Amino acid sequence: MNNPSKGTFLGHPKGLFLLFSTELWERFSYYGMRAVLVLYLTDMTTNGGMGWTQADALKLYGIYTGLVYITPIIGGWLADTFLGQRRAILIGAIFMAAGQFTLALPHAMFPEMVNNLFYAGLALLILGNGLFKPNISTMVGDLYKEGDHRRDGAFTIFYMGINLGSLLAGVICGAAATAYGWQAAFVSAGIGMLLSLVVQATMAQRFLGDIGRVPAAQRAAEQRSKEQKAPLTRQEVDRIKVILVLSLFTIIFWAGFEQAGGLMNLYAQQYTDRMIGSFEVPTAWFQSLNPFFIITLAPIVAAIWIKLGSKEPNSPVKFAMGLLFLAVGFLFMIGAVLQQGGDQAVKTSMFWLVGAYLFHTLGELCLSPIGLSMVTKLAPLRLASLMMGVWFGFNALANYIAGFVGSFVGESGAIAIFGGIAIAAVISALILLAMANRLVYWMHGAEGPAKEPEEHDKKLQSATV
Repeated sequence: MNNPSKGTFLGHPKGLFLLFSTELWERFSYYGMRAVLVLYLTDMTTNGGMGWTQADALKLYGIYTGLVYITPIIGGWLADTFLGQRRAILIGAIFMAAGQFTLALPHAMFPEMVNNLFYAGLALLILGNGLFKPNISTMVGDLYKEGDHRRDGAFTIFYMGINLGSLLAGVICGAAATAYGWQAAFVSAGIGMLLSLVVQATMAQRFLGDIGRVPAAQRAAEQRSKEQKAPLTRQEVDRIKVILVLSLFTIIFWAGFEQAGGLMNLYAQQYTDRMIGSFEVPTAWFQSLNPFFIITLAPIVAAIWIKLGSKEPNSPVKFAMGLLFLAVGFLFMIGAVLQQGGDQAVKTSMFWLVGAYLFHTLGELCLSPIGLSMVTKLAPLRLASLMMGVWFGFNALANYIAGFVGSFVGESGAIAIFGGIAIAAVISALILLAMANRLVYWMHGAEGPAKEPEEHDKKLQSATV
């Protein structure tokens, strides 16, 4: 594959920073829209909202974010089979820009078509995301040859780009919505998507060469061998089991974490004292706390793993830590509800939300990048794309559950939901810690040597006797 050298920047191919910029503005678009979606749906004033109930808005939020994570399976297959990654990204970007600007159409312009245009805008965003999301990350990996030690660092830089876009999204789109109405937020998100499209369309050939132009199926056909058609080995089956088991636990984590755009977003809007002197902090700005903490804490967390050396926790233990951090975050939300003392008119301190987002971010850093790395380490080469799609599929289910759970706030109350998620996270973490040795054994050396759990248990029994 032709990948002309265009020099490096910070020790990495310049193409990485092209993809970084493309994804930064796409994430700006996505998180800018997500920051205001539930608020827009539940707004019953004359500010251009939809006037939905909280329950209906949160259910729709869950369905939308769920579809956003399930369609990459289809988009990845289309790119691998027919389109190629570069063409899929461009088509996806066009769809998403069109979706944002469709949502931005003023209600007064098409009063009889408000609902139809709203659903059309969401559909375009879902379709576009399905084509965009799975392919931009794959192209990052294609910049490096197999065994290149810079690959992990490249994905760290790329992950920082994602969260820089998210950080800007909450601030800019939130300010636009506060100053000019909800449609202004969608316009801002649409402009971000156009920037992503322009960056990719005008600079890709220069910095990426032929990377992403040829469908993966066509390239694979040239390398296919009998070995690739052989049945899965026992070791491969065991490693797939690890991916599936840990994917199940991610459902609990993301179902709690994604309350950020739904129930916690509404809590910030309605029950949080957002005044700093005479300035009222826009609700959407709280959505920028997570990416801010990611950008500031990711290097620290990475340094801690390196500092621990041989004592660094394995992936299952890191997942359990992520779940425990999630539970601690929801303890802050329980504290906010208790501060109200049952009086819905009481406004709680915004520092409860800041604390919740801080610990949720620590949980994300223990789980999300570790999970992506785990899939690439454990998935058989011939099934790598499929298993990554399965990983996103579990995220899709978690997002749907997040909206479904949040929709019961009117019946169960916020403290029951926050407390229930915290308890579920702690129980899941304990179960995962109990299973850790078995899961590491099934990895068959992917994270260092591990003794057969049964032998370990026998030694413990002998020592006890």
